[in-house]
Amino acid sequence: MQTISRRRLARGAAAGLAAAAIARPAAAQARWKWDLPAGYPATNFHSVNLVQFAKDVKDATAGKLEITVHAGASLFKVPEIMRAVQTNQAQMGELLMVVLENEDALFGADNVPFLATSFAQARRFAAVQKPLVEKRLGARGVRMLFSVPWPAQGFYSPKALNAPEDLRGLSFRSYGASAGRFAEMAGMRVTTIQAAELVQALASGRVNSMISSGSTGYDSKIWEHVKFFYDVQAWLPKNMIMVNQRAWASLDDATRAAVSRAAEVAEARGWAESERLANFYLDEFRKNGMTVEAPSAALKAGFQRWGEELTKDWLGRAGADGQALLAAYKAAG
Repeated sequence: MQTISRRRLARGAAAGLAAAAIARPAAAQARWKWDLPAGYPATNFHSVNLVQFAKDVKDATAGKLEITVHAGASLFKVPEIMRAVQTNQAQMGELLMVVLENEDALFGADNVPFLATSFAQARRFAAVQKPLVEKRLGARGVRMLFSVPWPAQGFYSPKALNAPEDLRGLSFRSYGASAGRFAEMAGMRVTTIQAAELVQALASGRVNSMISSGSTGYDSKIWEHVKFFYDVQAWLPKNMIMVNQRAWASLDDATRAAVSRAAEVAEARGWAESERLANFYLDEFRKNGMTVEAPSAALKAGFQRWGEELTKDWLGRAGADGQALLAAYKAAG
């Protein structure tokens, strides 16, 4: 009996060693598959940049980390993306920062009118804004990897505009709290519509005006519905690319380093592409029969007046952190 027991023990030990030997290589070859929901069409430069970022990560990690980009709000609608990343339903996500303004006014800093109206100014603003945003996201269990701006925002109108009064009664598409408040001050009717729903809203007549970048207008072939674009250059809002902290911690050191390097490259590439495309979009509007021009002196004065009111409103909601952010930005300039 003792001989039989020893044999059984020996066989069991051998099996355990074999299992451990198999498990060690498996752990060493750990693989991750992540989802990255995004809100804009697959052809939009933000989405193209994300696909290249995912490819760079896959190549740099020899396929250990595969990121699938779900463009056009096909996996989650834009307002749902932050929650999806927080709960790890999606390990990564892309979100227009100002979408979170109603939850935390600091996220609406990008839409403070006429604060940062060029790419050079936007870069300085992003540098001082980043630590505050990272702190806010960290409290939500989320890490920001990088951010990329849209071209400067202009005003789309179905008719010629000469004075502030001409905006009254327009049906305005808003994508965030500040844009909505601007429209209300100007006497427009406000509807919040995300980019994935914009074409349908324009076609149905739900909206006929908006403040947005040339990129959004180009993606939606807005010349089929709207004939005037006023190059107001109100602000340059940014998309931020986020990762769930638990998902990030699950990666090994080498993979995290590879993702960080790819993120740096994607950020630089995205900024350069946004700047390159800014004039391209306006040229395309002209080619398709739109009138593209600077606002009149009277119209510009109206935008400036509303902008001052919006800035006061934002500072009241953002509190001490908002004041500190604007002070740091002015000091950096």
